[in-house]
Amino acid sequence: MRRVVVTGIGALTPIGNNANDFWHSLIGGKSGAAPITRFDTTKFKTKFACELKNFNPLDFINKAEARRYDLYTQYALIAVEEAIKEGNINFDELNRNRIGVIWGSGNGGIETFQQQITEFVLGNRTPRFNPFFIPKMIVDIASGVISIKYELRGINFTTVSACATSNTAIIDAYNYIKWNKADMIITGGSEAAITESSVGGFNASRALSTNNDNAQTASMPFDVNRDGFVIGEGAGAIILEELEQAKKRGATILAEIIGGGMAADAYHLTGTHPDGEGAYLGMHAALEDANIQPKDIDYINVHATSTPQGDLSELKAIERVFGTKNKLNISATKSMTGHLLGAAGAIEAIACIKAVKEDIVPPTINSREIEPEYKNMFDFTLDKKQNKTVNYAMSNTFGFGGHIATTIFKKYEE
Repeated sequence: MRRVVVTGIGALTPIGNNANDFWHSLIGGKSGAAPITRFDTTKFKTKFACELKNFNPLDFINKAEARRYDLYTQYALIAVEEAIKEGNINFDELNRNRIGVIWGSGNGGIETFQQQITEFVLGNRTPRFNPFFIPKMIVDIASGVISIKYELRGINFTTVSACATSNTAIIDAYNYIKWNKADMIITGGSEAAITESSVGGFNASRALSTNNDNAQTASMPFDVNRDGFVIGEGAGAIILEELEQAKKRGATILAEIIGGGMAADAYHLTGTHPDGEGAYLGMHAALEDANIQPKDIDYINVHATSTPQGDLSELKAIERVFGTKNKLNISATKSMTGHLLGAAGAIEAIACIKAVKEDIVPPTINSREIEPEYKNMFDFTLDKKQNKTVNYAMSNTFGFGGHIATTIFKKYEE
């Protein structure tokens, strides 16, 4: 099997509009939560989210693109452009037929869908839909747009597995390169779901935090007082490339991806298995794929959305895989970024890539009273970053419907 490495990253997040700013905010413990500005929240139970800051799409793309694309596609294009520039990639020197795009989004153009249906209903049901309605809305359009922009004719599709979406995309990209079906794949995910329908829907399912008076500290993973997740938005892009090609073109290699595991809870529509059965299977499968032992993992970027059952079930699964005697650091970066839904795995994979590159574990902020059964079992990396040699980092993502996806990144060595 061929080795697969990371040669470029790009990020657009609530705590940084590029990968470098994102990382520095992450290790600095910065919260991205603030009152929602996108719509009037007067009648909503939750009035805050992790929105992008100081963001104007026209700073990155032209007006014509902005009219044609939903925000989730705009976010994808912006993150991908950064990853390509950082990767110093000249597609004219490569075989475009062997370069693919596997992108992920859990909701696609949900803002476009909401706007168009609202206009239809309020406009006396006159069918005057935007001609771009369908391509702006459908979940697979971002991968198509990326391939069109860069004339990439390799493997191209979109993964959808709720909040495990981006990790599923990354695993697929890794496998296709490993199996010699592609030489390079642009992967990751984007989400732009801070809308009335999304916030209202998550409120109805009691998934969102309603701690409106303490928005910046509302995301408190593993804390006994947690009351739900904070919704976020943005994108993360990762360039995966076959090792020999990367070396031949003189690429800077940020990390190596060595394992991916997928499974299912097979338990509940929205809730996680109380004993973390799917999470256990996903982590175990990723370790098997990487051909390493649990003791080799130095850091886990946990899914940890701050939901009462979800956080606890993940801890039970981690205990089952790793035992109670270990030097394992875990951290929940959603405490800073909020939950980017289908894009969560992408930015959290970038956090893992930076962790193995920089030997820094980003912190978990806001959490004060850790679940008593586990508070002394793991190093939760509370409040402050930790300088530590990180040879192997794992990223967990779980989604509604019981979807599980786990990736493992390794410090690159010849």
